[in-house]
Amino acid sequence: MNLDTPSTQQANNNANSPVMLVTGSAKRIGAAIVTAAHEQGYRVIIHCHQSKQEAEALAAQLNQARAASATVIIADLILVNESNRLNDFVERIMNCFGRLDALIHNASRFYPSPFGSIDHTQWDELFLTNAKAPLLLSQALLPHLIKTQGCIISLLDIHAQDRPFKNYTVYNMAKAAHRMMVQSLALEVAPEVRVNGVAPGVNILPPVDSDQAMDAQQQQSIVNSIPLQRIGTPKEIAHSTLYLAQASYITGEVINVDGGRRLTLAGDHY
Repeated sequence: MNLDTPSTQQANNNANSPVMLVTGSAKRIGAAIVTAAHEQGYRVIIHCHQSKQEAEALAAQLNQARAASATVIIADLILVNESNRLNDFVERIMNCFGRLDALIHNASRFYPSPFGSIDHTQWDELFLTNAKAPLLLSQALLPHLIKTQGCIISLLDIHAQDRPFKNYTVYNMAKAAHRMMVQSLALEVAPEVRVNGVAPGVNILPPVDSDQAMDAQQQQSIVNSIPLQRIGTPKEIAHSTLYLAQASYITGEVINVDGGRRLTLAGDHY
């Protein structure tokens, strides 16, 4: 039997399961959230832009465990700049499973923008995924979240409040705007929808083949700066995200998941 095609009984069992959309969830933290949600009985919508292969592999794995419980939606979030494309995107999302219970804003661009070399491209890219898209996508999907008394959860950053990261001014500003969106929307959409955030510290290191890769000395320096003396894991971010998805009397809150690093963070070095 094709594992992507459920039996009638499986389809009926899935029909009452809550649905979670996680943006940028083909790999890393997003994939950890999707996997944890699926383990707790959610049907999941895996969004990606350029990581189609990874997204489809993850969906296949989850559908093998529970048929017709995971699907992939591919889109560049720049579509929020055009109302027609945004409306089409919302329609595609709702056509996946017919409902939406949790919207998780995880998609994010992250790179330095040293003062003196900041340009419009950096501003547009970093604000798009870290502030503008979460706001406009939340607005577009709000009617569907109201129907399920659902929630919105944003992946933020410990640098978004009082701990700016040197040479990352535009990123810091965008994440700070996103954090304020969480608090503002928590007031605007209550009591129908809850809005919360999770602020990671160092819970995943840059890929070894990226321009942000760190050597062993840099990694040890990070560990030394963390009271719990270790790098966090994507699963720990997923755990807090799923907690907030189910915490029916919490809204407008941001949970720091950083091993206590914010207590010692200088902001100008790892």
